Amino acid sequence: MSLLLNHPSKLCFRRPVLVRSSPHISEAFSPSFMQTPPCSILKAVPCGADLGRLEVFWASPCNYLEKKKVPMELMNETEVIGSSNGWVATLKNDCILRLQDDLNPAASDVHPKRFPLPPLVTLPHCQTKLVTNDEDCVVAVKFLGPQLSFCRPSRSNYGWINVRIENSCFYSSNVFFSKKDQMFRLVGSGGHLVGSWDLHEHKHSPKLQKLRFRNLPKLSKATRELLDMCSTTEYLVESESTGETFLVKRYMKTNPEFIKEMKTEFLMVFNIDEQGNAVYTKDIGDLCIFLSKSEPFSVPASSFPGLTSNRVMIFDVDEFAFAFLKDSVISSTSSTHSAPYYIPPQPIY
Repeated sequence: MSLLLNHPSKLCFRRPVLVRSSPHISEAFSPSFMQTPPCSILKAVPCGADLGRLEVFWASPCNYLEKKKVPMELMNETEVIGSSNGWVATLKNDCILRLQDDLNPAASDVHPKRFPLPPLVTLPHCQTKLVTNDEDCVVAVKFLGPQLSFCRPSRSNYGWINVRIENSCFYSSNVFFSKKDQMFRLVGSGGHLVGSWDLHEHKHSPKLQKLRFRNLPKLSKATRELLDMCSTTEYLVESESTGETFLVKRYMKTNPEFIKEMKTEFLMVFNIDEQGNAVYTKDIGDLCIFLSKSEPFSVPASSFPGLTSNRVMIFDVDEFAFAFLKDSVISSTSSTHSAPYYIPPQPIY
């Protein structure tokens, strides 16, 4: 199992976990369902004693669930520094990273799972160390700059192992975990280089893959000028159902109506093959991709009634948007979210 964290503003973590069924879930879905549909965390409505009732929007069917109680501090952007798969990471003044599953709609609010990790420390000069990747849970933390750190919270005596990244194009990158290849991955600035760490083999340097962009769209002069004014974020997204890997490039600029907010102006999706060819595509088939402050993921739309295929859904601190790939159309709504996290399907028992 693996958890991934980016620190501080680009932090996410991933942990495929088995969770017990929740009465809140069973009220909304039939026991015949083997997993919950994708959902988004909207907010928590205060209900006393520093608690709030979690408001969740299920992507299939399109409805709300507002019953589970969670600590209201999890709606505080200054304390929660990331989320993935229903887990959240908090970092307070004591510099101790804490993991908890409160935002997982399928987890219990009576017996939540919460545990601290050792205090984070900065990388000492050029030391490079890695842990082996076995069946233990591995936490990966990506700092802004050359530091990548790992630890195993499932072991009795564990601490942080620091890796120094030599290539500066990865300094501001997100960290991802490839379930298909069992590697930690970083996408270099601009999306032209992917670094992969196999914790068994790459003890000092990552495996590098240079991407060659193919079938690029012909853009108008106005579109090219618009993209020149945008900031870009790259996402690696895997499909468990098809085995494909996608690179999504999201172009954002300041919303002219709300200066402090960012708006998605353009989106490009590339299908990456084993040889490093990144082929631009407007057709991802039956898939629906989810981008948020959590680790990105995709699901087959046909498996969840109400979902639309060949679409990218975007959930951010100041935006909710849909990207229709076939027509290159983005429908965006300006709104503020304190916990902009998409949660992938969770198993139900």
